[in-house]
Amino acid sequence: MAAIIHPFYESHRDAMEAAMHHRLDLAEAMLRERAYLTDIDGIRQEVMDEFEIVLTQMPYVGGTASRMSEVFMRLIGFIAISRVLLRRGVSVPVIGDIERETYKAQLIAVPEAERLASGRQFMSRESQALLREQAAESVTASHQKEFPEDFVYDFVEPTPADDFEFGINYKACGFCKFAARHGDKEILPNICGLDFDAYATRGIRLERTQTLAGGASHCNFRFSRLAPDATSES
Repeated sequence: MAAIIHPFYESHRDAMEAAMHHRLDLAEAMLRERAYLTDIDGIRQEVMDEFEIVLTQMPYVGGTASRMSEVFMRLIGFIAISRVLLRRGVSVPVIGDIERETYKAQLIAVPEAERLASGRQFMSRESQALLREQAAESVTASHQKEFPEDFVYDFVEPTPADDFEFGINYKACGFCKFAARHGDKEILPNICGLDFDAYATRGIRLERTQTLAGGASHCNFRFSRLAPDATSES
C-alpha cells in the first residue's frame, strides 16, 4: 500500500515544492564549490524524490490550529536535502553550512518591509498572549494524546534582571521526535541551526544556549528586538 500524505500537507504541497525548488536553485553554486558535486540535475531529482517520502512521514499536529504546523512545513524539506547530501558523502558540517546560507538567501528574497512587519507581529502583545495560550495547551494530556509528535513548550516571562522580552522553553521537539523515528539524528543539529537567521531576518534577536538535540532538558529560546541597522542582509 502506498504511503499517504496527510490532506493538510497535501493542500500545501505546491507551495512547499516551490520552496524546495527555490532552495535547490540557491544551493547550486555551493553544491559545486563546497560539496564538490557535479551531478546537480541528479541531486535535484533525488532531493525531490526524498521530499516526497518526507511528506508522507510528516506528523499532523493540528493544522492551522497549531503554530508548529507552519514550522514543520517551512523546515522539514531540509531533512530531504540533508539525507541526499549525506548519501552523496557530504559531511554534516558542510551540509549545515550550505543549508544555513541557502535558507538565509531564501529569507532575504522576501522584501525587508514584509519581513520586519512579520517580526513586529511576532513580538507584539497580541502574539505573546496567543503564545501563552498555545503553550498551555501544548502540555495538556489531551493535546499530547491527540498529537503525540507535536512540540511541547512553556512561555517564559522575563524577570527585571533579564534583557529579553519573552522566551519559550521547548520541553519536547517535533523535529527531535521525527529524527528519532526516521533515523535522522545525525542531521538534526542542522535543523536547529536554521533558527537564528529565521528570526534575525525578521528583526528579532534569538539567544539560545542549549537544545534538546544537544542533550539538554529543553531548548531555551529568548527573544528581543534587533536594532534597526542589524535587521537586513548582513
